[in-house]
Amino acid sequence: MVPRAALSTSPVRRLDLKTLELGVQELVGADPDLAAVVVQHGPPPLWGRRPGFATLIRIVLEQQVSLASAHAVFRRLQHYVGPLTAERIVGLGTKGLRQVGFTRQKAGYCYDIAVDIVTGCLDLSEISGDDDEQARARLLAIRGIGPWTADIYRLLALRRPDIWPDGDLALAESARVVKRLRTRPSVERLAKIARMWAPWRSVAARILWHNYLGRRTDRPRRGSTARQVR
Repeated sequence: MVPRAALSTSPVRRLDLKTLELGVQELVGADPDLAAVVVQHGPPPLWGRRPGFATLIRIVLEQQVSLASAHAVFRRLQHYVGPLTAERIVGLGTKGLRQVGFTRQKAGYCYDIAVDIVTGCLDLSEISGDDDEQARARLLAIRGIGPWTADIYRLLALRRPDIWPDGDLALAESARVVKRLRTRPSVERLAKIARMWAPWRSVAARILWHNYLGRRTDRPRRGSTARQVR
């Protein structure tokens, strides 16, 4: 599991197609297991989402549920309110969110986020300008935003190059296969493995998600989840 070569320090602040390719090249040269994934499935797509309120709400919906379930609720919400803005969610209220499929807890979280934005207590555009740690701290200060949600937002919406989302089940399962582990690694063990991929952990996550989805296409598995955007 030890990479063949140390990775260089990345000056990249935000991933795009060019820097994603650079990160893939670096990881392929440093880790033969990730290289094997790229040989089998090709380089990963630049999965990403538009920064802002709608994306944050979608990620909150994806907490602890399958992507299919979260996507269904998100689509119903879009159909019901049209363009998804904080003002529209405040107008809908928690009762309206429950009617389109939100759990009581997530309805409360998303309503509170919307209120914070409408009242000026929260400005997601400011978070986009923060460094990685500042952005994470500000996201974690929001009610309903835990470490996984904050990390996925930074990884997919802000496209930061060196984010590792602890607790992502699809990444853990893919790492088990790629690293030929006997059991699915714990959060702590996987974080230790991922440190070898710095400063390109977001790219390594995309490679592992790519492997996970490729294996599901080859051999569908019921009940699995992959926490990324397709």
